Amino acid sequence: MAIQRERSEDATINLTPMIDVVFLLVIFFMVGSKFSEAESRINVNVPSVGELRSITRTPDERVVVVDNEGTITLDDQPVSIELLKQTLGQQHANYPALKVAVRGDGESSFQRVAEVLHAVRSSGVEQVGLSAKSARR
Repeated sequence: MAIQRERSEDATINLTPMIDVVFLLVIFFMVGSKFSEAESRINVNVPSVGELRSITRTPDERVVVVDNEGTITLDDQPVSIELLKQTLGQQHANYPALKVAVRGDGESSFQRVAEVLHAVRSSGVEQVGLSAKSARR
C-alpha cells in the first residue's frame, strides 16, 4: 500500500500589513508638512540677546574687619586702606553687584571705621553693610 503525500501549499508573504503601514506613514508626513508650512507663515518677533558675558559665579559678600588696634583685614587678610580701595575697585569692575560688610570692634575708634567705610564707597561698591553686635542682658 502506497502512502500518498499531500501536496503542501507554497509559502507566500502577505504584503497587506506592510502596504497599510506605508500608506499611514505617507499620510503622516503629508499632514506634518502642512503644519510646517502653516508655522512658517506666522509672524513672530523673536527677542534678541543683550550683551554677552561669561557665566561666572559672583563672589560671596566680602567682609572688612577693623579691630581694636585699628588693623584692617579683608576676608582675614591684612590690608592697608589703599590696597583695600584698589582690591574692591577691581572686584566691583568685574562684579557690579559686589556686597561688602564692614565690622568694627567695640573698642576701636569710630574714626578708623569711618575711614574704611569711605574707602569702600570710593572704590565704587554700592552695597555696603555695617555690622553691629547687640548687647544681651
